[in-house]
Amino acid sequence: MTSSPVVGVLALQGDVREHAMALAEADAVARPIRRPEELAEVDALVIPGGESTTMSKLALLFGLMQPLRERVAAGMPVYGSCAGMIMLADKILDGRDDQETVGGIDMVVRRNAFGRQNESFEQAIEVRGLDGGPVHGVFIRAPWVESVGEGVEVLAALDHERIVAVRQGSLLATSFHPELTGDHRIHRFFVDMVRARA
Repeated sequence: MTSSPVVGVLALQGDVREHAMALAEADAVARPIRRPEELAEVDALVIPGGESTTMSKLALLFGLMQPLRERVAAGMPVYGSCAGMIMLADKILDGRDDQETVGGIDMVVRRNAFGRQNESFEQAIEVRGLDGGPVHGVFIRAPWVESVGEGVEVLAALDHERIVAVRQGSLLATSFHPELTGDHRIHRFFVDMVRARA
């Protein structure tokens, strides 16, 4: 792999442009992904925020769900923010009956755990393994992690109990939106994960 890995951004719905810009600032080459054949051409993937039920339906409609699951199972690095965290969860609470996930992280995630759109908020968050002080967390109809399995590392929690950032192997997830802040440290952290896997 070159020093600039090719990182896809799942471009079905959500903050695609913002993630692509953050990845470029983190010295990666960003590409929008809408088809299975495009997924085969990237080193890693970002699943952006958005609406997780819509994203799930579109992934099935575009024939991406199974290829995504296969790439995750094969070890492709993936970072999911907000709805992307839900998509990476092995189990979700408060989802629709027909809602599917890509899975891969041994965690239970509660959708819209922090409330509705008008209850969105911002808060400084200490993230384990990230230098430079707390990150500015933007929470928009955000999920939180109810529980994790033994192989999951908790990177951040609000009030020491509401888990908002996790890592399991080559998979990373946050319930907040670092792509909206201009602080690209989370994206750099992920791009370093991609390089380390090469």
